[in-house]
Amino acid sequence: MASNDDERRRLLDQGNGSNPWYNTATMPTPHYHHPQQIPGYGGVMAMTQPPQNPVQNPALLEPQMSAHKSQPAGMASMVPGQQMLTKSYSVHAEGALGYLTPLQLGRHELYERVPFTAVFGMQQKERNITKAFASYAADLDTLEQDQIVYSRTNQHLSVDELDSRRTRASLLLMDELEMDAVLVTTPLIIAIFVAGLCQFLVGYNTGVMNSPSSVVFSGHSTLEWSIAVSVFAVGGPWGAVAAGTLVDTRGRRGAMAICIYTFLIGGIIQTTAKNMIFITVARFIIGFASGFSSVLVPIYLGELAPPTLRGTLGTLTQFCLVTGIFVSDLLAFPFATEKGWRILFSVTAVASVIQILCFPFLIESPRWLLGRDRASRQARHIIKKLRGLRYDHEIEIEVNHFVSASHKQACDNNEENTSSKVAFLAMLMDKQIRKLLVCSLVLQMAQQLCGINAVFYYSTMFFEGLIDSPLLGTTLVGGVNVVATYIALLLMENTNRRTLILWSAGGMFVSSLMLVVCLLGYFSKMASLFFVISFVSFFEIGLGPIPWLIVAEMFEAKYVATAMSASCQLNWVCNFIVGLIFPYMQSSLGAFSFLPFAVVLLFTIIFVIVWLPETKGTTPEELRDDIVRSLSHLMLLSDDGSNENHSSSVGNPIDIEWRRAMDDLKQQEEEDMKRGTYNYGFQPINSNLVEAPELDWQTRITGGAGT
Repeated sequence: MASNDDERRRLLDQGNGSNPWYNTATMPTPHYHHPQQIPGYGGVMAMTQPPQNPVQNPALLEPQMSAHKSQPAGMASMVPGQQMLTKSYSVHAEGALGYLTPLQLGRHELYERVPFTAVFGMQQKERNITKAFASYAADLDTLEQDQIVYSRTNQHLSVDELDSRRTRASLLLMDELEMDAVLVTTPLIIAIFVAGLCQFLVGYNTGVMNSPSSVVFSGHSTLEWSIAVSVFAVGGPWGAVAAGTLVDTRGRRGAMAICIYTFLIGGIIQTTAKNMIFITVARFIIGFASGFSSVLVPIYLGELAPPTLRGTLGTLTQFCLVTGIFVSDLLAFPFATEKGWRILFSVTAVASVIQILCFPFLIESPRWLLGRDRASRQARHIIKKLRGLRYDHEIEIEVNHFVSASHKQACDNNEENTSSKVAFLAMLMDKQIRKLLVCSLVLQMAQQLCGINAVFYYSTMFFEGLIDSPLLGTTLVGGVNVVATYIALLLMENTNRRTLILWSAGGMFVSSLMLVVCLLGYFSKMASLFFVISFVSFFEIGLGPIPWLIVAEMFEAKYVATAMSASCQLNWVCNFIVGLIFPYMQSSLGAFSFLPFAVVLLFTIIFVIVWLPETKGTTPEELRDDIVRSLSHLMLLSDDGSNENHSSSVGNPIDIEWRRAMDDLKQQEEEDMKRGTYNYGFQPINSNLVEAPELDWQTRITGGAGT
């Protein structure tokens, strides 16, 4: 009895000091003897013994082993004396051979389920997927370890031992999967810096016209200034449309060059302007670049970053944008003068020059390169630098992650058309998707028509006569905007999206009404500053970030980029409307100038209550069930350079032969069931099997064609 206990402890302690998730012994399902034990199993055949495991018979895989002579550190075997390979193998429920370790399989799931878009607040979705897969893989590891212990000691693991093993395995895998979020390479840092500067310029140029209205070519009319301010939003949708095409035709890096040089041209014209016409033209060009950036940056960073980092980068770019607004307010103190306003406008050109200096170090998106040529050597070289990989087989695994996820997220099974008109038409033709699209577009309209950019464009003009220092009031609003963005990030972790939007719209609605009351003289005029700040604060916790986040959560990954592009264009159109008409609203409505915004907010509240679905995400249990279903029929792509999909890994003869054998067995069992001669397990298995004629593997694959 003591020897059995020692053996149990030895088996449970295997793997200490090494990472079991790199190990072939922990692959899902190679040791299952009963189909009822296989998660997601839906077949009819029951094998009395598992199929021959390539790990136990390395001769089956000699052609593959010859290509990988070196072996990374950390791949020590959990079972002493067992043959180790650089890749791990498992047999799935339908008989396909899988070539991924649990860690690689988890990253594969993240790639397929997280859209290639960097979106503010998407970290929770990434964590939920990681937890769900870690739970699934830990259950498989625990079950397999229990079977190993039972086979050697004739005793099952106790409940406490099972829980301990499951917890340790789950935490270990979660740590490994989240490692991508902290290991950031130099090429990715440079890309983040350049893309972040683009979003900074979007925010900066949103607020830069707020303060110097009285010193830039003094004597201009209200119409001239309002056109110069709002034409920024006219260029925005045109830039968004152009970006949707150019990011596919010119590549992400080429599109980034167009964006940077457009910012530079607009910044130079605005800095050297001779009259308001030049200012207006420059604002249109900068608006074009800003709309271009709003589409390009989330796609570019989303395709460079690993899945566990995309939400973080989306949050970072949002902070760059609100920081740009705040910096434009701060710089207005020394430079919003008749002699210094050109320095205020020159920031755009200076930032663009910095981006140009960094451009030689900017890398192309490997996803875009692989979409054009799956055998691209440049893509593999970039992936090696981007992920810090050392071995060729690691690079090929990462390539397969990109290719498989791109295929799954393509609306017409062609990853080159992921962001094309085909995707938008597919969304319109699907009744359910069409309803979700309407919801996302209505929220984009509400985001702009609620009047937030009336504050960012004209707060200095609005505060004149209300407080002693309008510029100070504008700067306070910009600072609160940054702080509220951080608070919104914390709230989104644990709060439902509909709840946040209702609180946001409700708070803005009350703030608008109280602002009207203040302007009518019922409260101190200084109180109006407080309600403007509360208006902005409530915006940032809901109507600011949620309309963008909800797109990533409401749609399947393959629709996200298209829905983002459509939302961005409508957002810019509504932005233009508010920027153009608010000065006239203020002059004609006076104290009631915020009342139309209150009406929009009231309709927004009604719409959210009646129509908007909750999108915070599926529960970890639902995600886990979905992962079980998907991994029981795993589809991996060939690395042979073709565009054809192959069930089971790399499509070698062993895989195809095994699948054909399982299909034949399944068909034979179904025929036996119809005849009533099928053995359901109550009789001894008949050993008199009809032997198939001897055929080589090429003949079995082709079915004899060509002979």
